[in-house]
Parts: sequence; C-alpha cells; structure tokens
Amino acid sequence: MSRRRERVFLGLGSNVGNRLFYLKEALRKIAYLPGTKITTSSSIYETTPVGPVNQSDYLNLVAEVFTSSSPERFLKSIQKIEEDLGRERRVRWGPRTIDIDILYWGKRVISKKTLRIPHPEIERRRFVLEPLNEIASDFKAPPEFLTICELLENCRDEDAVELHLPKDQLCTQLRREVNT
Repeated sequence: MSRRRERVFLGLGSNVGNRLFYLKEALRKIAYLPGTKITTSSSIYETTPVGPVNQSDYLNLVAEVFTSSSPERFLKSIQKIEEDLGRERRVRWGPRTIDIDILYWGKRVISKKTLRIPHPEIERRRFVLEPLNEIASDFKAPPEFLTICELLENCRDEDAVELHLPKDQLCTQLRREVNT
C-alpha cells in the first residue's frame, strides 16, 4: 500500500562555486527522488550569510514538493544530495555548495534529535520567508498557524533579500536544460 503524498516546503541555498548550478542540480535531484514531485519553486534571491563565519553571499530559493516518503527517509535523501554535490559539514553556518532544509512538512510538528520541523529558524529569517511568501503566502504555518505573509510581516530580520533570477526565468532555464 502506498502512502499519500504530503506537502513539503524546502529551503535551498548555495554560496560556494557556481551557486546557480548547485541550486538547479539540487532541484533536479530532488525531482528524481521516489514518490516525490516538485510542484513549484520561488525566484532565486541573493542574501547575506548568517553567522560569524566570513563568507560569500548566498543564492536562496524555496521549493514546494509533494512526497510519499517519510520525513526521516526524505531527510536522508536530501543529505545524500548535499553530499553528492560536495557539501562539507565543517563549521556551523559555514560556506556550502548546497544546503537543503526541510522548512515545513504539512501541518506536522516533529521534534527529534536529528529532525526538527518546522525548521526552528524560519520566523527569524527573511531570506526564507520572502521566497516562501512568493509561492505560499496563505500557507498556515504550524505551530501557531499564522500565514507565511503574517510571519513575514512580523519578521525583524532586516538583512537585504535581493531578487537574483525571477521564477519564470528559472523555470525556462530548467526546462531548456532538461530537454537538451
């Protein structure tokens, strides 16, 4: 018996090497995960890094997927994608070729040692809320069930979130690359 697909939001970021390549490659690999379908993604935004480590700016986006995978199995799959794309876990909040975070898993709240959903930093991170608002402004986010739009309005993070590549251009590029 197959599981029903659940709505999941993922945050993706890259600030090492060809940042745009890593984002697009991660999306392609996520799309090929068993029982998983990417339904939409946001535009790509350029943002300043969070944390004490001196590093380059990030490119960030948010993707909406539906998957029949369990959260734990899905986490292992996206960590494998990160590893395949050269992600090294040396320093917390350090530079990375690709970072894939599970932001929301439907209305679930999961608090385990290795997995916390919703992602604990969302409400304080404009670089996540801006692209998430672009694709799901009315999503009622657990645990308080405020909309993404409301979370963005309440966000005190004042770091710049600059449009880098509009959503329609990203979709056009991905289609062109898949069909060649």
